[in-house]
Amino acid sequence: MWLQVALCLTCLVLSSQSQDRASLRRSNDHTGRCQYTFTVDNPAEASCSGTSGGPDMEGVKSRLTLLEALVSRLLGGKVAGGEGPGAGGDKTIQEAYSQAMRDKSQLQGDKEQLNRQVQGLQRRVDELSAEAETLRQRPCHQHQAAGAGLPLHKLNQRPASDSLYQEMKAEVTEVPASHLIQDAGQNHTGCGELVSVGEPVLHRKADSITGKYGVWLQDPEPMASPYGNKTVWRIDTVGTDVRQLFAYEDMEQFAKGFPMKVMVLPEPVESTGATLFRGSLYYQRRRSRTLLRYDLAYESLAARLDLPHAGFHGQHPYSWGGYTDIDLAVDEQGLWAIYSTSKAKGAIVVSQLDPESLEVKRSWETNIRKNTVANSFMICGRLYTVASYITPDTTVNHVFDTATGQGRGMAVPFKNHYRYNSMVDYNHAQRKLYAWDNFHMITYDVSLGRPSRSSQ
Repeated sequence: MWLQVALCLTCLVLSSQSQDRASLRRSNDHTGRCQYTFTVDNPAEASCSGTSGGPDMEGVKSRLTLLEALVSRLLGGKVAGGEGPGAGGDKTIQEAYSQAMRDKSQLQGDKEQLNRQVQGLQRRVDELSAEAETLRQRPCHQHQAAGAGLPLHKLNQRPASDSLYQEMKAEVTEVPASHLIQDAGQNHTGCGELVSVGEPVLHRKADSITGKYGVWLQDPEPMASPYGNKTVWRIDTVGTDVRQLFAYEDMEQFAKGFPMKVMVLPEPVESTGATLFRGSLYYQRRRSRTLLRYDLAYESLAARLDLPHAGFHGQHPYSWGGYTDIDLAVDEQGLWAIYSTSKAKGAIVVSQLDPESLEVKRSWETNIRKNTVANSFMICGRLYTVASYITPDTTVNHVFDTATGQGRGMAVPFKNHYRYNSMVDYNHAQRKLYAWDNFHMITYDVSLGRPSRSSQ
């Protein structure tokens, strides 16, 4: 207390002597205690030497600088411009979103370009396949003269898997046209050997992708009503669970696309090997060697049987694929199954079936490799094969006669007008071949003549 009074008196004295050079200041320090500060000007020095703030002041300035830099980074460098943190963050997000949309547009464009390239490549593959098929058949004509003098038993020593050899045999054993014409005029009503296949006649074109390939038929020997020999039946076989069977009143309604009934089969259909006979649909159950007989009048399964040892679901198909391992057919002599087995090692096996029970009555093993021909059909107990499913001008290139157990090559012209023939079946009542060629449902007239001398 006395010290404070003394200081005050001293201050008063000094201030009276020189008011411009001394001052006393009273304030609280950082701990809250009262503090007196006495300042006296030095008349000898205009300013203090050294730093203005000392080490403490320098530390404060350094920390202040770091703080300002940190705040600047947090606010995205926008503080000086007056923009707050929300504005900077929104703009950053907007720029990121815009970039993402630009990337998406670029990827979409790339995807469309790749799709166009894939479509172009697919068309090119189809064209190359057709060209390859054409080139594959050309050497046969070039070698015809060289092989014409060889006996057939000598040719048979070549491997059966050589498809080029098989077609060369067809050219070597081609029946002269004069002989065919003579025979064709002598037998138009009874059984005989195939001598010609007419031009394709279009009846309908499928209107969706499911109609690329399928089965369409008329029953050559229908039973009692409600369905007769004018009824047309159709199955679109594109899909994993094919069950719909369309019935049309006649060919006119079929051409217009107006079914009178749609049946749902109890078991799914495998591929294009189904056939019709005596009021029943015969077909292969999907992914199995099971044969089914479906009664059309009662709309129920009438028989079921596994075809012994038959390959199925891609083991022994025709050359066009499509899981065509088992092909059912009908002719003047009844119901047939055309297939192969592991024992036959891919060669075609022909079995005659009981139309009621589906039991195998008799079987024949041929020397025709199933995967080297595009399709086949039965006429008068003879198996005929088609060389190509895609070549516009191909041939019926093999015949196997079950009556003699003998087969040989032939070359009856056959047209794939729409270049993807996936089904060929014979109707002996109409004497026509029914075919499904790349969405198009067509028929061919056929002519039969006397059996050639080599098969008698």
